[in-house]
Amino acid sequence: MAVQKQRTLGIIGGMSWESTQSYYRLINEGIKAKLGNLHSADLLIHSVDFAPIGELQAQGQWEELGDVMVNSGKRLQAAGAQGLLIATNTMHKVAEQVQAATNLPLIHIADATADAIKQQGLTKIALLGTQFTMTEDFYKQRLIDASLQVLIPDTDARAEVHRIIYDELCQGQLLASSRQYYTQVINELAAQGAEGVILGCTEIGLLISQADSPIPVFDTTAIHAAAAVQFLLGNENFS
Repeated sequence: MAVQKQRTLGIIGGMSWESTQSYYRLINEGIKAKLGNLHSADLLIHSVDFAPIGELQAQGQWEELGDVMVNSGKRLQAAGAQGLLIATNTMHKVAEQVQAATNLPLIHIADATADAIKQQGLTKIALLGTQFTMTEDFYKQRLIDASLQVLIPDTDARAEVHRIIYDELCQGQLLASSRQYYTQVINELAAQGAEGVILGCTEIGLLISQADSPIPVFDTTAIHAAAAVQFLLGNENFS
């Protein structure tokens, strides 16, 4: 029997490495489930140093951050990547720059997530993530363009959700008190009419599972990884 040939996918990771290792596991599990036997994913990973990136994010230095991501994308392209995946929600703020610089297909995390939500027939969705992801158009607008209504926490809750991501989750700390806080925020958004909740930071899925939410949970890491499997197998075209 002929072995199915995979595309080669380049992953820009390390933001944080805790979630990048989840991507690696999920994508390989997905390929194993599809192809069986000893199959694993054809991947190239460039794992960046997150500390200077986090500082540039806090300073609003997005042009410089775009340069960092473009450099990573070009390095992966030179190594043979046929498509790209940015293993973080927030850095999709510069996704278009990366795609334009490499001219490679890029699997956009917000588009994959919108597709998953629409497949369940939902239209009103809560969004948790970094301040950038929750408030800026680079992410929310893609959901809105997919005919979804997006709810986000109030100002104080957004600040605490953001703090927990950077101060705890990105540093490998999974605290019961923070899980309880996120669950409280999700319940409040559900009371406002949210039919589901996007875990719109790739670390949140390390803390929150479906058991913690009264409404369907959309884990962007798992959704993005599943889209990566489809790309590797040549089952989908991404732009």
